[in-house]
Amino acid sequence: MSPKDIATPVPSAAYIHIPFCRRRCFYCDFPVFVVGDRSRGENSSTISQYVEAICHEISISPAFSQPLETIFFGGGTPSLLSTEQLQCILTALENRFGIAAGVEISMEMDPGTYDSAHIAGYRSAGVNRVSLGVQTFQAELLKIAGRSHSVEDIFAAIDLIHQVEIPEFSIDLISGLPHQSLVQWQDSLTKAVEIAPTHISIYDLTIEPGTAFNRYYKPGDHPLPTDETTVQMYQLGQKVLTGAGYEHYEISNYAKSGHQCKHNRVYWENRSYYGFGMGAASYVQGKRFTRPRKTQEYYQWLQNGAVIDCEVTPLGEELLETLMLGLRLAEGLSLKVLVEKFGTQKVEEIKQYLQPYFAKGWVEVVEERLRLTDPDGFLFSNVVLADLFDKLGE
Repeated sequence: MSPKDIATPVPSAAYIHIPFCRRRCFYCDFPVFVVGDRSRGENSSTISQYVEAICHEISISPAFSQPLETIFFGGGTPSLLSTEQLQCILTALENRFGIAAGVEISMEMDPGTYDSAHIAGYRSAGVNRVSLGVQTFQAELLKIAGRSHSVEDIFAAIDLIHQVEIPEFSIDLISGLPHQSLVQWQDSLTKAVEIAPTHISIYDLTIEPGTAFNRYYKPGDHPLPTDETTVQMYQLGQKVLTGAGYEHYEISNYAKSGHQCKHNRVYWENRSYYGFGMGAASYVQGKRFTRPRKTQEYYQWLQNGAVIDCEVTPLGEELLETLMLGLRLAEGLSLKVLVEKFGTQKVEEIKQYLQPYFAKGWVEVVEERLRLTDPDGFLFSNVVLADLFDKLGE
């Protein structure tokens, strides 16, 4: 069977990058702009100018007939926006693309960056999902990570979320921080479960080039936890959270039944999506494009017409992206869909290349779906994918 040409679906998801932070965390390599401890959207001309630019980009972007079903405000710290600025962006999206009934509107927030009036305003504007950047519940680790909030700020932020009855609430945690012990990690997991959000994301620390951590530490050296300890942290997270009733639906993500992040599933299922703002990526009409990461370059790109100058993703590259993203999901990839898109011969090659990992118990086929096992397959996903990509590239 030869690969079929399948029409590229139009996007129904939009990511909006808000690059402002009170300070840059020591592990962060995202495109962010530090506006200081007291700057908020309502008193910062820098933020106001950027919001105007975002709305302009939205207004000149190609629009399709499908209304938006998910909207995600990421950063940076979107909770530094004023309610009016958030509403301005949502209005621009509504006017250009339309917003579906029942839309999921997610917003990343940091403890200590909003009060009751702000979060009530966000809720009134339509935000119905909050991703709270907790990272750790230990004061000493918050300081080591360069976070701008305290442990007390975390619980105050959660109380405000409950007060306005945000229906979907996620907590972000980081494992593998410098000096972090298994005891501390157990404590953070226990506190997260006690808080009982509908969703929990766990990210293993990666030392990225250009970050403060990259200057301070060498991967594998003390005070970073050993590889053995980080594996134990991953296994402990899986055990504690699944034991508390959370579904381990993606390598780094856990959700109570019916509460998976709809927007992030768009990425993992390699579906089309819009992206707006500095450094934001989009995937529209088969073209994967990342906007300039620096402020003035982004503004210049807008002034020049916001031209997306790139080629349609080749089928071979799309296959690699589909494998890399889809195998992050617990349900993995449908073999039938892979055959329809990429052909029987290619899928048989993939299964042959994966034979050593079937034998190790890291990969399996269940109900005609190719997937990594939990937790071992997830733990060694980089090994599996690197080998698979090498072989497919030969």
